[in-house]
Amino acid sequence: MGSATMGALKEDYDAVPVPTARRLVPVSLLLVSGTGTGVGKTVVTAALAATARAAGRTVSVVKVAQTGVQPGEAGDLAEIARLSGLDAAAMHEPARYAAALSPAAAARLEGRAGPSLPQVQALVRGLTGDSDLVLVEGAGGLLVQYDGSGWTLADLALGLTAPVLLVVDPGLGALNHTALSMEALTRRDLTCAGVVLGSWPVEPDQPDLAARSNIADLELIAGHPLAGALAAGSGRLEQDAFLVAAEAGLGPALGGWFDAADFRRIQGLAPRA
Repeated sequence: MGSATMGALKEDYDAVPVPTARRLVPVSLLLVSGTGTGVGKTVVTAALAATARAAGRTVSVVKVAQTGVQPGEAGDLAEIARLSGLDAAAMHEPARYAAALSPAAAARLEGRAGPSLPQVQALVRGLTGDSDLVLVEGAGGLLVQYDGSGWTLADLALGLTAPVLLVVDPGLGALNHTALSMEALTRRDLTCAGVVLGSWPVEPDQPDLAARSNIADLELIAGHPLAGALAAGSGRLEQDAFLVAAEAGLGPALGGWFDAADFRRIQGLAPRA
């Protein structure tokens, strides 16, 4: 890519208004969803847990349904516990299925009913009375179904009046997937707690043109600056190093010191006034 082309791209970025950053009031309940599977929800959930724990807050984590993991095998909650330092008592997994399918499809395959929406709501409400922060990680995207009745994480958020943090893959397809997720939240009058890039390339790898270009557009779709960007490979770190990565990758409202304007500058985008 020639320097003239990159210069033109920067001019395009400069013409796009970016909303002023806003600090969100610290929440006691946060649902973590994504634009799909494999976008980094578990690592982001672990980062949220790690920063809250470092701040002295008590934390509980719910994985609504774990799929693609056999009984006795380590699942997403084990990874969150390893990275954040939380103990097993803080982890809650209402359902687990061996098949790597949506929870509703996996439950159907095993001839099981799956957890009902009222059951999961009751679990989460009970935990909010015992913990300073309850994190609920969904499976896949916002509208993935959990049982035969078709309830989704959006329904859970609506019933609990809880904000939803959206984890996004920054590459090709991110804009459409994010826009659809934001539309689903808006149509249900749900609060988006922010958009976090679940895995941002770091040296020696470099973000490609699509990923860099998506930064401004994702902020426009979300209606506010990025709430964070976790460095790729953060999930392979040990606990102490992971806390450093978590604090660097999450904004102040989420327990870290990530600055969206500074992130844009590092990516070669001109600073905003």
